[in-house]
Order: sequence, then C-alpha cells, then structure tokens
Amino acid sequence: MLDAHQLNVFLTAARTLNFTAAARQLHMTQPSVSQHIQALEQHFGIELFIRSGRHLRLTDAGEALLPMSQEMVSISQSIDNKMESLKGDVYGRLTVGCSTTVGKYVLPFLLSSFMQQYPKVEASCFVTPRNIAVQMLCDGDVHLALASARELNSNVEFSRFITDRVSLIVPLNHPWAKREYIEPYELLQANFIWREEGSGTRFVAEEQLREHDIVFEQLKTVLTLGNSEAIALAVQEGIGVGFVSQIIISRLVEGKVAPVKVRGLEIEQDIYLGRDANRLGTTAQTAFWEFVTDPNNPVLDRLMNSSKGQEDGFAFASVKMNGHS
Repeated sequence: MLDAHQLNVFLTAARTLNFTAAARQLHMTQPSVSQHIQALEQHFGIELFIRSGRHLRLTDAGEALLPMSQEMVSISQSIDNKMESLKGDVYGRLTVGCSTTVGKYVLPFLLSSFMQQYPKVEASCFVTPRNIAVQMLCDGDVHLALASARELNSNVEFSRFITDRVSLIVPLNHPWAKREYIEPYELLQANFIWREEGSGTRFVAEEQLREHDIVFEQLKTVLTLGNSEAIALAVQEGIGVGFVSQIIISRLVEGKVAPVKVRGLEIEQDIYLGRDANRLGTTAQTAFWEFVTDPNNPVLDRLMNSSKGQEDGFAFASVKMNGHS
C-alpha cells in the first residue's frame, strides 16, 4: 500500500532535484530519503529519477506521479488536521506564497502574532512573484497566496489584504529633494532605476504614468534591478531615481533619500490574500484566513491606526472579494 509520507519525500525530492537538499527540508538523513525513493521505485517497478552523478531529473514516470502524489499528500494532511481539529486544536503546516516586500516586512509580523495564539502551527513563506504564487495556490503547493488585481481569477477566493503606496524617491542632494512637488513632464529629465519587467511596482507605476501621457520608453533607464531594496539603496548612492514601496522606504532608507511628490500622480497597489475555496482547508489555513480578515483583530487594528503604520504607507482592509468583484 502507498505511504503518504513516502510520496511527500518524493515530492520534496522532485522539487529540489537533490536528495541532500530534500533531506534538509524534511529533517531526515540523505540515506533515508534515498531509501524511501528506492522503496517507491520498487513498489511501482519503474525508476522515478534519472541519476547522473550528483544531478537528478525526473523520468516520464516521475513526472506522471507528481500531480497524483500532491493530491494524496494534500488529502492525507487534511485528514490529519481535520481529525486533530476535533480535539479543538489548531495545528499543522501553513504555507503562504508571497512577493518580496510583503513577505519580508508584513507577513512575519502577522504570522508571529498568529503563531503566539496558535503555537502548534508551523508556518513557512515562499517568496516568489505573485503570479507564480497564485499558480502555486491553484496547484495545491501553498495554502494561501498574495496577489495584485492582475492575478485575480474566478477559481480563487480573494480578500483585500493591504493597500501599498508607491513613492518616487531621489538622492538627498538631488534638485527635486527640496521641492514641494514636480510636474509629470519633469520625469523625462531623470535617470531612472527600475524593477524588472512584470514586477508589481513597475506595472502600477507605468500604468499611472500612461495616464499622464508618459510611456516607459520615453524615460531614461540607467539600471534595472531585481528587488526594491536594491533600488532604494541605489538611489541613496546617487545612481538615479526610482519608484519604491513606502514600506521599503520607511524600513530601509527613511531620512537617507527624499520622497518627491509628482503633481496628479497617486500610485497605490491593492494586495489580496487568496485561498482555493474548492479544496478542503487545513485548520491552520482556515484559522489564519479568519485571523487576517477579522475586522476586530487587534493586531490589524494596531497596524491600521498606529502612527508607525501610517508612515509605513500601507493600510489593512477586511473586504471579502470573490474573483474580480
């Protein structure tokens, strides 16, 4: 009979393509991982991995086993959690797919408060572009995912999580640093540092600029970087100017760069928390969803109303949304 634990070992090995890395994630020894994989291969009478030195890749049979293994492991975890919930406990794993900024600066605070209330929960975050996070949610690889309006779809239930403000920042010695505001056309004179194409911050900035008849290609780009922290630090060093989440500014470079207002330009990005309503939720997933969407949650109330939260440039909301509604 198939063992859900063995299938979970297989899934981890398939994700890492490295038995040693899989062993670290599963808190097992490498020989034990190898033995579980060999036992599965003996059970099926077919190889699941092609082994070439230290390198692994899935065979066609291994690829075929992946979705069925994921489904069985998910059902097994749900059964365990459901039976445990009958005792009145909230426990088990909680996995969240999230983008870099929110994953670093917002979720840890919420998860810390949540896990103080539910100490039997073990949480982990997969920091990844939000479109990938939503795909992981649809594939059953994470319990919850963060998304912007672009990633909303009718297959996932979404609740608005935060509204993140995006600001233009310049070096302290920049001519714009002392001005109350600048005109949109003046942006054409600047050297810009941008996130990579497809990032949420860049998308909403480009969208707002188009409303002022400025297209991305008109702006002078001197540097493209893979995360907002790097942009903030590059602006601090005087390399150029850039649009950055207010969360990053307050956490990393406040007082070291100058925020600049652009007349008529208000850039905000709604971030949503999503769950697959068609899958049986674990007790940890359900409890965290209720924790985040509860308008009377004192943790969220503190974040919304504290002066620090206002400086950080994000607001929390508990408006439940399905799909694009």
